Amino acid sequence: MRISMVSEHASPLAALGGVDAGGQNVHVAALSTALARMGHHVTVYTRKDDAALPPRVAIQPRLDVVHVAAGPARHVPKDKLLPYMDRLAEGIAEDWGARPPDIVHAHFWMSGLAALDAARRSGGAGVPVVQTFHALGTVKRRHQGSDDTSPPQRRWLEPAVGRAADRIIATCSDEVFELKAMGIDTAKISIAPCGVDLDLFAGFGAAEPRPRNHRILSVGRLVPRKGVDLVIRALPLLREAGFDDVELLIVGGGGGAAALGADPEARRLSELAVELGVDHQVTLRGQVPREDMPGILRSADVVVCAPWYEPFGIVPLEAMACGVPVVAAAVGGLTDTVVDRATGLHVPPRDPAAIAVAVAEILSDPELRSELGRAGRQRARSRYSWDRVAAETEKAYRRALADGAVSRRMEPAEGAAL
Repeated sequence: MRISMVSEHASPLAALGGVDAGGQNVHVAALSTALARMGHHVTVYTRKDDAALPPRVAIQPRLDVVHVAAGPARHVPKDKLLPYMDRLAEGIAEDWGARPPDIVHAHFWMSGLAALDAARRSGGAGVPVVQTFHALGTVKRRHQGSDDTSPPQRRWLEPAVGRAADRIIATCSDEVFELKAMGIDTAKISIAPCGVDLDLFAGFGAAEPRPRNHRILSVGRLVPRKGVDLVIRALPLLREAGFDDVELLIVGGGGGAAALGADPEARRLSELAVELGVDHQVTLRGQVPREDMPGILRSADVVVCAPWYEPFGIVPLEAMACGVPVVAAAVGGLTDTVVDRATGLHVPPRDPAAIAVAVAEILSDPELRSELGRAGRQRARSRYSWDRVAAETEKAYRRALADGAVSRRMEPAEGAAL
């Protein structure tokens, strides 16, 4: 099968060696690699965000990345990319030429616009377009309100992409309910979760030394919605419960530890730690190389993931694969990946007291900690390998192909108000 992936702001090359990799970068890179390993020919189209990038990069047999000139050849925040989607679509259609792919798989709503437009431009009306949203604007607006930086057009263009796509691949069951509320036909929705690199993230291997008796770990981008401040607020409560020899290690942010001084969220978190009198327990590490993460994960007694909302969440999977229990807010995809009382503990969102209670239970019971870690490792290996995710994705592709009739494509006027 000839597969075109469209990932407008998240190049798989970042996941394979850059410092700016987020969940979508990792997802596109790993899924594309696994599909190519299965024998499919995969081309990933992404926006050229650096003038030095070549037009095409061969990653491995049957897997290429194409950099399309769409807007300035520099980093542009993803919420500012909408005006360049028509040029991205044009570049994709030009690369296809007279031979469109068998299927197009778009990642994120703006990529969906470009994929649908490219299919229309190429004359490939029979090419099915499959859509993975990764995050939904309705959920973002609900939780962020006026702080949502999405372009206003997202309100109507994102549902239009969902209606026009031939099949949607949701990453968790919660997303299906959100899509239904947007007016999307659930009959054309498949579920294929994110996966985890089981060769990199494993329960055996060296663990990074830790300076205190216990270590709590928080991993992710430093933005308020990730809820890292909630974990800091749990530390005084843990101290009251008798757990004062505890380090909270925070990994993530824009650059290494030296760059955190310029990060407003890092400054806010540091100031909060001082205010609560726990700054001696909090370490902000900044970004670290991906290959260092397994050792850091294995050094922790528990990984806390406390976002306000989470479309899926790769960090809990990586922790589980390393045999580390997870305390997770019961939101979004975390309710699928983390099984309460089996691979970790669920807590209500935005509740530092509940986080403290859950962490204290895990720290006080080594047998429970071991059982949760063992079950998490088994669950990650049995359900979330990228090979399994690729096989489920392939099933969704074949369903889209078998359905035959391609959904009505978005007319240019529907996406023209860019």
